[in-house]
Amino acid sequence: MSYVLMFPGQGAQRPGMGAEWFDRFPELTEAADEILGYSVRDLCVDDPDGLLGRTEYTQPAVYTVNALGWRVMREADGAPDLAIGHSLGEYNALEAAGVFGFADGLRLVAARARAMSAVTGGGMAAVVGLDDAVLRLVLRRSGLTGVEAANFNTVDQTVIAGPVDELAAAGDALRDAGARAVRPLDVSGPFHTSHMAPAAAEFAPELAAAELAEPAFPVVANRTARPYRAGGIAGVLLEQIDHPVLWRHTVEGLLSEGRTRFQEAGGSTVLTRMLRALRRELAAV
Repeated sequence: MSYVLMFPGQGAQRPGMGAEWFDRFPELTEAADEILGYSVRDLCVDDPDGLLGRTEYTQPAVYTVNALGWRVMREADGAPDLAIGHSLGEYNALEAAGVFGFADGLRLVAARARAMSAVTGGGMAAVVGLDDAVLRLVLRRSGLTGVEAANFNTVDQTVIAGPVDELAAAGDALRDAGARAVRPLDVSGPFHTSHMAPAAAEFAPELAAAELAEPAFPVVANRTARPYRAGGIAGVLLEQIDHPVLWRHTVEGLLSEGRTRFQEAGGSTVLTRMLRALRRELAAV
């Protein structure tokens, strides 16, 4: 049976993740350790040094666990007919589609994580209960030009990002405008906004040097909510860093095509919950 394969990104990390899979795939685990210079199993399962929440460690860890979970899923269900991934998870979607191998993908993810973690002084917050058009209008009228929409997750949830002081002011303005909640996220920077342009510039040479094959099945890009086109993968991936994630647009497009079966890899349910919310919202409309 055909299905849409989904990969979560940063935010899906949790101690104990992947514990049942590392022994099942020893060659991939050893490759990850060699590339990263530390035990990915120890980081994911026990996190003895409390590093799992730091971007430069989180992203390689989630990528590795996603990749192992996908291989378990493939053994049971075969290949999907399309894949999507939220932010970092898009690298797993491309790896699953054969655009690059596990090791090359992990090297890219580690370099991306280093570049993104170097941009500090900002943060992100999930805004619940406010239409994204209203949200952007409130930010503009409040003069909070440094705060931008970063993730369009569902009709009811948009993630904003920007400098810490402006984020706090944005939270007050958005609650006054009717937001039910504004919840700070445990991240180190204003990801997926124009503030990440230095990270994109730092990461650009890594992507330019990467060998990227044509996907074996379609992968829908966060940047455009459309499938990647051969020859344009590196450019779109680079723009993903400092542009918003169009997750809602991606999933709504797939649902409108009549796709009904979605499966989330990596042992997470973050995207499955978003999918459930989007289905409810579409049904209500």
